[in-house]
Amino acid sequence: MPLSNQSLDTPQDPARLTLEWSGMTHPGRHRKNNEDAFMALILEGHQMRYLGKIGSASLANADFVFAVCDGMGGQNLGEFASRRAADKLTTILPASFQLMARGMDAGHPDLLLEAFQEIHKDLLVFGATYPECRGMGTTLSLCWFTPGWMHFGHVGDSRIYYLPKGGALKQLTHDHTQVGWMRRTGRITEREARNHPGRSSLQQALGAGHQYIDPQLGAVRYEPGDRFLLCTDGLVDGLWDHRIAEYLARDDIPFSELA
Repeated sequence: MPLSNQSLDTPQDPARLTLEWSGMTHPGRHRKNNEDAFMALILEGHQMRYLGKIGSASLANADFVFAVCDGMGGQNLGEFASRRAADKLTTILPASFQLMARGMDAGHPDLLLEAFQEIHKDLLVFGATYPECRGMGTTLSLCWFTPGWMHFGHVGDSRIYYLPKGGALKQLTHDHTQVGWMRRTGRITEREARNHPGRSSLQQALGAGHQYIDPQLGAVRYEPGDRFLLCTDGLVDGLWDHRIAEYLARDDIPFSELA
């Protein structure tokens, strides 16, 4: 799901920015069901609305939330888990947003942490209550755009990339795998990580029998022309980082077609 911030009349004023997005999911070549889910929401006053897969809007009077989930659990449980996580966000975030707007909440990090913990607990309860749901879980990577800032939360091995205008691509999120840690600390190369037999073994996920999660939380101050990418491991497995950077930086095709 590529996201881009374009300037309007006054680039210096974050509220004069417009946000463009496009997104899609695909089950891939080897699956019949789609275990990925993505969500796009606008939070405006006391209202929340779903957004389409492609669009653009001003950041002046609203917040925007985008998220991707990659479910796991066999049969159709992965698909159910990812969809359940996305649906839970649509009930958790609007209520928290209203509290924050009234000055009754500590801010985005605490709000996102609470949301991740609540979804995690919900999936664990499903697994404990229904034997057929035991072990199901999902990744979750989320971007929350406010004027001038992007706040993010993350658990799993889906990813959020950031491409500043004229700059180098940066992976904002950490893959919550042993292989991801080895790659971040320079113990193995990107090529070695791609071929490692344990590359898909998650140390953290929402649900999936994990009793403890420690979501990665952060924020980025963005500028006009910056771009972000949310994706699951299906995209990463097929594209090297330098190819992702090249494709995300392209301006010779409409932004709506990037996904």
